[in-house]
Amino acid sequence: MQRYFLKIAYHGGKYHGWQIQPNAVSVQEILENALKTLLQKETPVTGCGRTDTGVHAKIFYLHFDSTQTDLHQENFVFRLNRFLPKDIAVYACLPVVPDAHARFDALSRTYEYYIHQGKNPFLQGLSLSQNKLPDIARMNDACRFLFQYSDFTSFAKLHADNKTNNCKIMKAEWQKVDEKLVFTIQADRFLRNMVRAVVGTLLEISEKSKSAAYICEVIEAKDRSAAGKSVSAHALYLTDVEYPKVRFENFKGNE
Repeated sequence: MQRYFLKIAYHGGKYHGWQIQPNAVSVQEILENALKTLLQKETPVTGCGRTDTGVHAKIFYLHFDSTQTDLHQENFVFRLNRFLPKDIAVYACLPVVPDAHARFDALSRTYEYYIHQGKNPFLQGLSLSQNKLPDIARMNDACRFLFQYSDFTSFAKLHADNKTNNCKIMKAEWQKVDEKLVFTIQADRFLRNMVRAVVGTLLEISEKSKSAAYICEVIEAKDRSAAGKSVSAHALYLTDVEYPKVRFENFKGNE
């Protein structure tokens, strides 16, 4: 039995997130159906995380097991892509060590959130439109406080089944890229709805001219109602997942 990682990307607009769920179409369901058709057997997959409804992934990893040992050849990726819709793409099939785990072995995950000003038909469904671009300096001042905390209950989806709301944030910053603002956040793990709630709170700090330190009050409240509204999912992207290279001898996911 050989374990493989698939490196994929998807436009999440038509899907109710990554994970299989009843009465809704998910990316995982589409992938498993395609693998079943190609390999002629049930092939369950495990993803590197769970993206919410409408969220996109520029990079996403999943693992599965197969008795076939040559699936890392280019022909397999080509054939698998033919069974997938245009909004899901497989980039690589990578053989890994037998106990490699797409979710539990991940060291960090990185998300980006995009904001643009005004109406732009070419960014429709891909970026959040604002009448006025927010104050990037004030939001970046607030971002620096995020590194002082580990309990992010205030940014967690209510009634979620989290065993812990602790996360280690490694990076959080806004940058102006061409005509857009891009928020990049990296952490060892994320809570459901966390990134969108963080962005909503940062926008509230900008729009209402609150001090950067206001975010400390939000975090210390440990109450979802203390944070800002969650922003729309359509402008959120999973952009990177980091794995320990020492355990993944054949895995080139970080290149």
